[in-house]
Amino acid sequence: MAISDWPEQERPRERLRIHGAAALSDAELLAIFLRIGIKGKSAVDLARQLLSHFGSLQRLFHAEAGEFSAIRGMGIAKCAQLQAVLEMAKRALHEELTARDLFAAPAAVRDWLRLKLAHLPHETFVALWLDAQNRLIGDEELFRGTLTQTSVYPREVVKQALSRNAAAVIFAHNHPSGVAEPSRADEALTVSLKQALVLIDVKVLDHFIVAGDTPPMSFAERGLL
Repeated sequence: MAISDWPEQERPRERLRIHGAAALSDAELLAIFLRIGIKGKSAVDLARQLLSHFGSLQRLFHAEAGEFSAIRGMGIAKCAQLQAVLEMAKRALHEELTARDLFAAPAAVRDWLRLKLAHLPHETFVALWLDAQNRLIGDEELFRGTLTQTSVYPREVVKQALSRNAAAVIFAHNHPSGVAEPSRADEALTVSLKQALVLIDVKVLDHFIVAGDTPPMSFAERGLL
């Protein structure tokens, strides 16, 4: 049955208009993006198929174009649209981070880190440089590859902190394994960086581990800083 044949109050767009986007399921939100289904399947049915195939919205967003286009009813154009939506979400969150105290928007920090790091097949270590009001000055990738204590050089991190005139920093890296638990190498590196940065009066406010669909793990919340 086509969505147009559903009772009006059950249609995703009408439910969004009345109740807001947060009230809709993942499939309903995705159906609004898809707009139309295919023969024998409504947009909601097609959305449910996509979610079942990929396992989550996160994996769907970061699917390779070939895998996405292999689903009947999908294609390169729809894949490009989805990537554009994802990039707009990243940029909107980044704008929010630069406009306010990061600790006034902890959910936005976690959401942005998940969008940036969760899908990567390799470990990536990033820094979020902050000013004295905890506003984002800039972010940068410091290292890519298997993380060890000697992977990220404290001297280079100190140089970057000085060049940014940063007052504080939040570190983050991802675990492609999907397990958001800190290793001994993670803890040792964090201690090493904190000791190096305290010499130039730059505070390490937190270190997040991003893994899959789970909320990023915070060193500060675990008492590891």
